Amino acid sequence: MRARDWWVIVGMTVAAVSAAVASFSGLRGLAIVAGWPARLAWLLPVTIDAYAMTSARVWLAGALASSRAQRFARANAIGAIDTSIVGNAGYHLIATGLVDISWPIVVLVGAVPAAVLGLTAHLHALTSIAPPNLSPTPEGKGRPEVRTRVRTRQAKRRTDDALLDAAREADARHRATHDGRPISRDGLRSALHIAGPKATELRRRLTAETTDRKEAAPRP
Repeated sequence: MRARDWWVIVGMTVAAVSAAVASFSGLRGLAIVAGWPARLAWLLPVTIDAYAMTSARVWLAGALASSRAQRFARANAIGAIDTSIVGNAGYHLIATGLVDISWPIVVLVGAVPAAVLGLTAHLHALTSIAPPNLSPTPEGKGRPEVRTRVRTRQAKRRTDDALLDAAREADARHRATHDGRPISRDGLRSALHIAGPKATELRRRLTAETTDRKEAAPRP
């Protein structure tokens, strides 16, 4: 295991704290100039940061959600970062007098909490959907749905066997009432309520079974 480079860790920590404080200050200032009460202005940076953290968590935690949820989370994480960048830039442009505060800015800033609530609620709904290509194991990790595919093939074989048994019964009933003549393809389709190709396949298998029995029967 490689030793940690504490200089890198310290540098990252200082950069993260500085960025968080500066971003918080800028977004709070933007909320104030957009008409938010000063006592509530801190909610804007907190909302955006929580939005970014939640989205990044779902995006980077591979086994936490489906691929659909991860794609949505990635888009939201990038969107949250972009929102923070644009918000901070907008505040500094307004503070330096390069941009005047206008109604579109007020509307956009005021819409942030409601938009974030809707996006995070949708993200939560997506994370509650089990990944379609993963199956839980005792260790809590996902793996390809090998067992599901095997069970599907087994179920299909059981269904085919059941149809063949039903076809044999229908053929026996038909022979009993039609002087030993075998049931036709259309007769199978009508009796078993199946499609034409399946009826053709079953008729072919019944014919093969009859031929095999005749060949296996002892000759006089």
